[in-house]
Amino acid sequence: MAKSLGDYITTIPDFPEKGIMFRDVTTVVQDPEGLKMAIEIMSDLCRDSEAKVIVGPEARGFIFGMPVAYNLGKGFIPIRKKGKLPRETVEETYTLEYGTATVEIHKDSIQPGEHVVIVDDLLATGGTCLANIKLVEKLGGIVDKVVVLIELKGLNGRDTLKGYKVESALAYEGI
Repeated sequence: MAKSLGDYITTIPDFPEKGIMFRDVTTVVQDPEGLKMAIEIMSDLCRDSEAKVIVGPEARGFIFGMPVAYNLGKGFIPIRKKGKLPRETVEETYTLEYGTATVEIHKDSIQPGEHVVIVDDLLATGGTCLANIKLVEKLGGIVDKVVVLIELKGLNGRDTLKGYKVESALAYEGI
């Protein structure tokens, strides 16, 4: 019997705290067939976009975004934590559960009117993804869609991203 993408995800109960079902994507990327399947599915979810580039946030957006970009013959643009990019940047600060974080993108990486797809590993509450969208829009870019490997529907990330097209390779009802 052929495996599905979900068969490659390891679920760890009560991590990092009781009541959380942690979906571990490292078991997808360490298996050649799982990795190939994930990249193919995510690439297929991007094919209907007129995007010229794939944008991926540090670090797991790099893991999935770069091979998706390669598969589709598109460029790849990284979003990094503050202070990690060498040229002039724009930044976006957003709220985390306990504090804030700041992400940056090179100021010259996206041209006004340029279409992009944001690729990442996980959509949970949507806060980090919204910060990534705001960065792209600060540069005048147009986010065609967000594509993630896993969506945790119980955390309502799509509500945070209302107005943006979101697609996931896998969706879990809980958290």
